[in-house]
Amino acid sequence: MPTNSHAYPLSPDWCGMSEADLRKTLLAYFETCFERYESLFGCLRTDVAYYDRSISLRHPLIFYFGHTATFFVNKLLLAKLIPERINPRFEAIFAVGVDEMSWDDLDDTNYDWPSIAEVKAYRQQVRAAVTRVITDAPWQGPMGWDNPWWAILMGVEHELIHLETSSVLIRQHLLSEVQPQAAWSPAITTVDSVSAVPQNVLIDVPAGEVKLGKGNPHVDACSVNGDTRHYGWDNEYGTYLSEVPAFSASRMLVSNAEFLAFVEAGGYSEKRYWDEEALAWREFSQATYPTFWLKQSEGWHLRLMTEVVPMPWNWPVEVNCHEAAAFCVWKAEATGEAVRLPTEDEWYRLYDLTGVTAETPAQRRLAGGASSVAVDQYAHGDFYDVVGNVWQWTCTPIYPFAGFEAHPLYDDFSIPTFDERHNLMKGGSWISCGNEALRAARYAFRRHFFQHAGFRYVVGDAPRVPQVSRYEDDALLAQYAEFHFGQTYFGVPNFPKAVAEIALKAMQGKPLNRALDIGCAVGRTSFELAKGLPGAVGFDSVTGIDFSARFINLADELMQDGIVRYALTDEGALQSFREIALEKLGLADCSNRVAFWQGDACNLKETYGDFDLVVAANLIDRLYDPAIFLGEIGKRIVPGGVLVVTSPYTWLEEHTPKEQWLGGFKQGGERYTTLDALHAHLAKDFVPLGEPQDVPFVIRETARKFQHTVAQLTCWERRR
Repeated sequence: MPTNSHAYPLSPDWCGMSEADLRKTLLAYFETCFERYESLFGCLRTDVAYYDRSISLRHPLIFYFGHTATFFVNKLLLAKLIPERINPRFEAIFAVGVDEMSWDDLDDTNYDWPSIAEVKAYRQQVRAAVTRVITDAPWQGPMGWDNPWWAILMGVEHELIHLETSSVLIRQHLLSEVQPQAAWSPAITTVDSVSAVPQNVLIDVPAGEVKLGKGNPHVDACSVNGDTRHYGWDNEYGTYLSEVPAFSASRMLVSNAEFLAFVEAGGYSEKRYWDEEALAWREFSQATYPTFWLKQSEGWHLRLMTEVVPMPWNWPVEVNCHEAAAFCVWKAEATGEAVRLPTEDEWYRLYDLTGVTAETPAQRRLAGGASSVAVDQYAHGDFYDVVGNVWQWTCTPIYPFAGFEAHPLYDDFSIPTFDERHNLMKGGSWISCGNEALRAARYAFRRHFFQHAGFRYVVGDAPRVPQVSRYEDDALLAQYAEFHFGQTYFGVPNFPKAVAEIALKAMQGKPLNRALDIGCAVGRTSFELAKGLPGAVGFDSVTGIDFSARFINLADELMQDGIVRYALTDEGALQSFREIALEKLGLADCSNRVAFWQGDACNLKETYGDFDLVVAANLIDRLYDPAIFLGEIGKRIVPGGVLVVTSPYTWLEEHTPKEQWLGGFKQGGERYTTLDALHAHLAKDFVPLGEPQDVPFVIRETARKFQHTVAQLTCWERRR
């Protein structure tokens, strides 16, 4: 029998706790999670298992072993709960690159991964640092979205996500590279005969209303009951109300036995069951049955996390969204009924109708063994497994509720998934803990990807498609989109384009191989560097890097699709709508030479180097430690290469601690400017190239409010 017989704790309900109780509860929650995550990696048999990819679409497991610790450091730094980094190198290589790649966009980057012992030691340093914060840092209540301590909960819930996703990667590893662990034993109570599995039937679900969204994240959550009293990711906030028409839903999740009929009917080879995207995945994967099924001489078997067992036919089948949707098309053809995957709204209707709560018995939170169980083991009203066992695919791409805000500490959690390529999964699985076990949880994966996920089917009218605005209405993003690609104001030329032109002129007679646009925002300078001056050729390769995932996401969307639309504020709630088209700007032909990445200018990965040109436009006075950036940037540029720096020298403590300002103060009783500091910091590696020049720019805030600013631009040549 498995030893993990007690359910993992839910994300804490902090309402009403004293400071002492909150510290105690939060420390226990953190330690339980941290230790459980490390125990999962005990399922790896060899050191090689940490470094060999279990699937080509993701990093090796050594990345995920270090990533969750690095996440704590990065978020606690942003929240100003710790004063400095623990290991800058680790916090660069383990920071980003988590989301799965597409099968036609494989990442072949080579990484110099540290040893397992080094990462284990690093994790212990991080554990000690987080423990010190929880026990000693000043406390200011109440707990909530705007409290710096939210970063601690964010780190724990983030690690719980990776507890689950890493268990899937271990399950996809070579069997020779994994080993059973007592704490991760499966729940083996199976039916090994297809005919003995209970038949699935449809049950009518009456029409009803569902209310989603946790409202305004800045309102005291303790004034409201329910999931608002617990941690929530940004996509859970906002408001949403839906009238769900009547439908019918399968009593149970689709079992391995029920799915076998689709396999034996040749469902994987019949193109009419698969849409265009699904066919592309099927062609890539060459799948003819579910990925965790094994066809052996003695019959079907199932790959679990660390072992292979005879097929448990009464367990839920685990497939990706494409396979689940294809099954529904096949079943609809076979039955003549409108069979399909449920919508997110329909899943919530089931949840509310059956009276399920966060504490309802179910196969989740590691309470009943490290695997699925029979589809008829946990009854929830007239249904089984409304929550738990395996995640349930829906046909709903994730989208933001009205009033959505990206959390400033983690602005790339949800926004990159609002692309109509990530479908929502509901209900959680046997390993889903913390926030994942709450009603409000909203998690989404690309449709080709695998999780501990299966599905139930419904019969009903065509699903409602969420009305996702194609106009970017994030105010800051819209302002920067207009600043970079929109019209000019008051006769002031486009600033990002002007900077690129000055930089290209400074490069005349020099190689135009590689350029770095650091602090690229939404990317206009990057595109212009690739385009080049009129009648000339631009750079062969341009890398744009920005700290903001929101900026990078928009730049990447523009590069991929060639067009982005956004909504500008005119006054109050009135807006004007704009459209960016690379073709109209003459930038479409050069976009294939540009790549955008998220990164920290003060802690860049070692792989970013050998640039002929680096442009840092209006960056230095927005960095937490600009001296680090200036001290390191010379290593990224080839001898004879050029550094272009622009800045209005607007030093603000909200961006840069006053003691880290480069200039703008008196030193030795004399005025000390940022230009003085640039000469001092860059003298070792650079010589000035020409005289400083002023470059004005205008940012539109509303139809009648503009920022008119003048940046100083300096060019520097890397010493040979």
